[in-house]
Amino acid sequence: MAQRLKSVIIWAAIILLILFWLPLLAVQRLFDRDPVRYKTGRLFRKLGYSISKVNPNWKVSIEGRTDLDDRHPYVIVSNHLSNADIPVISNLPWEMKWVAKKELFKLPVAGWMMRMAGDISVDRSSATKRVGVFKKCKKVLDNNVSVMFFPEGTRSRSGKMNKFAPGAFELAIMEQVPVVPIVIDGTQGCLPKKTWVFEPDVYVKMKILDPVDTTGMNKDQGLELMNIVRDQIVAQLAEWRDASASEVDATIRNPNVHQSLQGNDEASL
Repeated sequence: MAQRLKSVIIWAAIILLILFWLPLLAVQRLFDRDPVRYKTGRLFRKLGYSISKVNPNWKVSIEGRTDLDDRHPYVIVSNHLSNADIPVISNLPWEMKWVAKKELFKLPVAGWMMRMAGDISVDRSSATKRVGVFKKCKKVLDNNVSVMFFPEGTRSRSGKMNKFAPGAFELAIMEQVPVVPIVIDGTQGCLPKKTWVFEPDVYVKMKILDPVDTTGMNKDQGLELMNIVRDQIVAQLAEWRDASASEVDATIRNPNVHQSLQGNDEASL
């Protein structure tokens, strides 16, 4: 009963934060003349940070390359375990445009704020989705702001890492910008499926790995780059969980899946 009451209070605080942030973001957007809305986006990420801090059940540990300059463009990729990944990643002091399915942009309030912040929508039903998304991403990168992908396309249901779609890595090679891998673990316990009650005392780990240089790589090396980055994330998850790679990687049972450039059916690119 105590945890249910605490969860009610947390949800109320989150709703109040969102309602408070919406007009602030609208005013910032009105005066933001930057072509990729850097300041508006940065303010929006601070909402995610605030949501993570208002929840006393979440203990977030961050390590690795937090010193990266967010005005140096990167393609940033992360494994995806739950909806809590977004506010947790927002603890990083960076602005980056998130690439997300278009359905999220249709949501009231949250979708409005994503549009104001300049995040990038993907129409999964479009056969030409990659061209449009890459064009938007190029504009963002050319204006010294990073773009953020979940290459799995959807959050893992098992806690293991699913196969990656290649789009983020092909983009990084095309634009000759480094890839920054982020590894997250523990968010799968932040809010269990089919309940609104937050779990108590959830410990979340996040690590920013060293950027992977793409200088000199060509478009045919997208698969190679994808597997390099994916293997690094798997290795870190295995280390944290004191497990073998096969215990954290959903693709190891079928090695051909890991080697394929065909993305997850639900992947963003």
